[in-house]
Amino acid sequence: MQTHTINGSGKVLGRLASEVAALLAGKTSPDFAPNRTPDIRVIVTHAGKVLVTGKKFSAKRYFRHSGYPGGAKFISFRQAFERDPRRVVEQAVSGMLPKNRLRASRMKRLSVYRDEPVTSNQ
Repeated sequence: MQTHTINGSGKVLGRLASEVAALLAGKTSPDFAPNRTPDIRVIVTHAGKVLVTGKKFSAKRYFRHSGYPGGAKFISFRQAFERDPRRVVEQAVSGMLPKNRLRASRMKRLSVYRDEPVTSNQ
């Protein structure tokens, strides 16, 4: 299994997400086939240092709905990023993958860390 480690420090969120999505979909491998998930694992470090351009930090909003009438919930990018920057990166990558049965299996091969991943020395 190939492992790609990407440092997100100082990178723009959308460009980072598209790079990760291409790796997870297997678009960079010479034997690419759209109907299978490649044996590639992607690790993104320093998610807390990812940048956004323009006014997105204060103006961008995430939407979700509970399913009940009046159940719309909005959260700003600033609130989501302060709460958990890993989730922001995961949502951006998920949005750039094809919306089909393979998306869940591809997302399982993505690991996002706020800072450096903790490794144990044996």
